[in-house]
Amino acid sequence: MSVRERIAAAPISWGVCEVPGWGYQLDPSIVFQQMRQLGITATEFGPEGFLPTDPHERATVLESAGLRAVGGFVPIVFHRKDHDPLPQIIAELEAHAAAGASTIVYAAVTGTEGYEQRSALGNGERDTLVANIERARVAAVSRGIMPVLHPHVGTVIESSVEIEEVLSRSSIGLCFDTGHLLIGGTDPRAFVSRYADRVVHAHLKDVRNDMAERVRRGEISYHDAVKRGMYCALGEGDAGIADIVRLLEEAGYSGWYVMEQDTVLTDKTQADTALGNVRKSLEFLRHHTE
Repeated sequence: MSVRERIAAAPISWGVCEVPGWGYQLDPSIVFQQMRQLGITATEFGPEGFLPTDPHERATVLESAGLRAVGGFVPIVFHRKDHDPLPQIIAELEAHAAAGASTIVYAAVTGTEGYEQRSALGNGERDTLVANIERARVAAVSRGIMPVLHPHVGTVIESSVEIEEVLSRSSIGLCFDTGHLLIGGTDPRAFVSRYADRVVHAHLKDVRNDMAERVRRGEISYHDAVKRGMYCALGEGDAGIADIVRLLEEAGYSGWYVMEQDTVLTDKTQADTALGNVRKSLEFLRHHTE
């Protein structure tokens, strides 16, 4: 399929997020109506609670909206020896399968709310992390769903060193998130040039690097940076989106390009602002993939 046929969206671009107190949360009917207004036909699920928990009800909502299910972002605590992540993972896999979703996106969260605090793992915790990621991979593959790992700001897999360790010790594929890599201190263009063969899913974000640098230095919180516009429409920031798409295509990438740009809304009236940013991003992608 062409790049245009592999463009999808995610509810976070409309401010729908799993973090408590993140911002105003729009109703699925508004988000999905605006996706279809833009000609988007595929979406990720959004956070827990955005769609019905029951797998078949979830599938019905998406089908009624005229949207194909790509998969979902699933925060999982992988590194704790006293916590078994598999029951949560299996429940999500059942929902994915019922909706016909092809991909589950795991993020190795710390276990605390939000993405503001993290600490280095000990050797034992890193071993547990890798072992549980492998269990999560097997659980997904056995159900015909592609598992991917999402390096993410404020999780236990954020920096280049952390990403490379997991890639070297596990066979799980990578969710290549241009924004979180850049904010975490990794040049996404250099990274994709080296690890394109591990990329099986892509989240496209563009980032104002001056704001990202303030997050890296601890001068501003991740949430406040998002509120102040750290993420911008594709092509307006410093991530090099056009180059990244070209590099991925040249490497034979055939997965989804999910426009997944973290946004904070203060009220319902800002839905149209979110819509405008996604529209500009979509126009940029279409222009650069003709």
